[in-house]
Amino acid sequence: MTDFTYEVDADGVAVITWDVQGKSMNVMSREGLSQLDGFVDDALADDAVKGVVITSGKDTFAGGMDLNIIAKMREEAGDEPAKGLFDGLMSIHAILRKIERAGMDPKTLKGGKPIAAALPGTALGIGLEIPLACHRIFVADNPKAKIGLPEILVGIFPGAGGTTRLARKLGTMAAAPFLLEGKMSDPKKAKGAGLIDEVVPADELFASAKAWVLSATDKDIVKPWDAKGYKMPGGNAYHPAGFMTFVGASAMINGKTKGVYPAPKALLSAVYEGSMVDFDTAIRIEARQFVSVLMNPSSGNMIRSLFINKEALEKGANRPDVPDEKVKKVGVIGAGMMGAGIAYVSAQAGIEVVLIDRDQEAADRGKNYSEKLLDKALSRKKITEEKKAAVLGLINATPDYAALAGCDLVVEAVFEEPGIKAEATAKAEAHLPEDAIFATNTSTLPITELAKASRNAETFIGIHFFSPVDKMLLVEIIKGEKTGDRAVAKSLDFVRQIKKTPIVVNDARYFYANRCILPYTNEGIRMLREGVSPVLIENAAKLLGMPVGPLQLTDEVSIDLGAKIARATKAALGDAYADSDVDEVAFWLEEIGRLGRKANAGFFNYDEKGKRSGFWEGLAERYPVAEEQPDLVEIQHRLLMVQSLEAVRALEEGVLMDIREGDVASILGWGFAPWTGGTLSWLDMIGSGKAVEICDDLEAKFGARFKAPALLRDLAEKGEGFYDRFDPAQKAAA
Repeated sequence: MTDFTYEVDADGVAVITWDVQGKSMNVMSREGLSQLDGFVDDALADDAVKGVVITSGKDTFAGGMDLNIIAKMREEAGDEPAKGLFDGLMSIHAILRKIERAGMDPKTLKGGKPIAAALPGTALGIGLEIPLACHRIFVADNPKAKIGLPEILVGIFPGAGGTTRLARKLGTMAAAPFLLEGKMSDPKKAKGAGLIDEVVPADELFASAKAWVLSATDKDIVKPWDAKGYKMPGGNAYHPAGFMTFVGASAMINGKTKGVYPAPKALLSAVYEGSMVDFDTAIRIEARQFVSVLMNPSSGNMIRSLFINKEALEKGANRPDVPDEKVKKVGVIGAGMMGAGIAYVSAQAGIEVVLIDRDQEAADRGKNYSEKLLDKALSRKKITEEKKAAVLGLINATPDYAALAGCDLVVEAVFEEPGIKAEATAKAEAHLPEDAIFATNTSTLPITELAKASRNAETFIGIHFFSPVDKMLLVEIIKGEKTGDRAVAKSLDFVRQIKKTPIVVNDARYFYANRCILPYTNEGIRMLREGVSPVLIENAAKLLGMPVGPLQLTDEVSIDLGAKIARATKAALGDAYADSDVDEVAFWLEEIGRLGRKANAGFFNYDEKGKRSGFWEGLAERYPVAEEQPDLVEIQHRLLMVQSLEAVRALEEGVLMDIREGDVASILGWGFAPWTGGTLSWLDMIGSGKAVEICDDLEAKFGARFKAPALLRDLAEKGEGFYDRFDPAQKAAA
């Protein structure tokens, strides 16, 4: 397959065009790198070529590197994976350095051929690292385009020279948001920040790049870091200003990551060490640090879960083999915060929406939620007035169920009571086409039971959104006992349309996500009751990389909701119910009106603006802090293990059908320590044998909730991990 093409025009400008066949966006492959290298050689060796323009045959430039390249480098290295990765990276560096030096004399820096990058749209990862090696970067004036280096978001950092080049181009402080936070910008903002050089009208992109190539001088193509007397903007590591920058950056990284993510620390080390040496030594340092990250299991797990697995799920890895079920008109019943959010993301995706509530005033409030979000986007210049009007124009807010006529999908988001949901189902189905899919948005109620109110259980399904809908990426699709393949396919296609990540699970109490997160909050409350300092509980969780501690999360969700769920669970389980000690704390707080953030009173105190101001003093009076506190690691094991063991049980019971979904959902759904790669990846990371050992110790101390599931014990006995046995990607390759 040809990823790049090459031609020389009548004016002596070689045009290297990146256009990967069969893909909507260019992604760099090994074959592509080889082709690019060969075409650069051809251009530099041809005396008739005056310069080069590297561009794309698509309306974007590139989405990044195929991360399977890294895996192949490691595999081919055999017993020396680090050496194989380092050599592979240095071969990529050599290609980009060849572009940068462009055949110039190494001593006089003269005689090189100008090379410009002409980017028609989005350029991410290596899609920006290649242009950074070019001598001038032109980008089409496309406000939808994204320019940036987002590698840090999936557990690595820009390793094809992007880290070193951007730090030397902008200085450490100015480069930090793009390197350490993965910040992406539209073309004009990217130019303002110094990432690129020119923003031009789309129809003038190639002509502008070509004109520059034909007029460029020797001086124009020498990079600042290759010129004599170069000094790093803002100063290097030993410059007074530079020293303070690195001190601040180190503090910022540790403050944000709590030290559990290897990539940010390695990136900063690469910039720090690289600032004190010449450029060619600096990129060797960058490669060495990049290899250290790739050899860390954390990065491998993050890449697998947040890139490979997430992408596979979004592309329909578990979609039933039925024809396209794209949604044309969606009904949303219930215009509260959840229903309003569903209506908003649907309209944003260009889907016609009917938003139903009990009266016109309530329905209008739901539509107003969308208007407020659009106004915020408008104030930040992320959308136009025309876009706002178009989105709002797609939402028909009404109390009239007859407006649902013609809807091919309905999402019911009314109060979490079976009777209320049954009534809404009957009212809606009276006006829906026979083949319409009816979905209930519920976080706890069994789908199979709710389906009894429907005229057809095969077209009834659960779609569990997470709040706030516009921000949360995960959507949990739940199959009832009689749910048909078409309902699953329709739900998956809908989730794809609204640009969310889906998982599909079988019906069971709390499904998957809530099943795993409830034990986390319960464990935090148990520790409080035992006399563990609430400060220790919360900080132990944050040091694991959890976004919030279990007590804060309980306040955020609301204590009375937790109490309601507890009562319903106890009624269903009877003597098997095991959380009475947790209920003692929750019911007490509920009784005295400390319902969490919404009441400005919960485990925490809050000021008049709703900002947390420390733990409530009454906690220590009722549950005194013990003089002797437990070991930090033991607390962390309790918090991670209660979540992960539920994931294992969900897999054992067939609720979870794909381990990839278990990991992706745990990170996107409730923020399970992303550095681990997810609940099941964490167990693989520490090893099934070690996991069983931890379980046995915790079970002896704290009870049966830590009992190692039979599946985990079997894996330990056979020396396997979850991905050894259940990885669909490995099965497909076998």
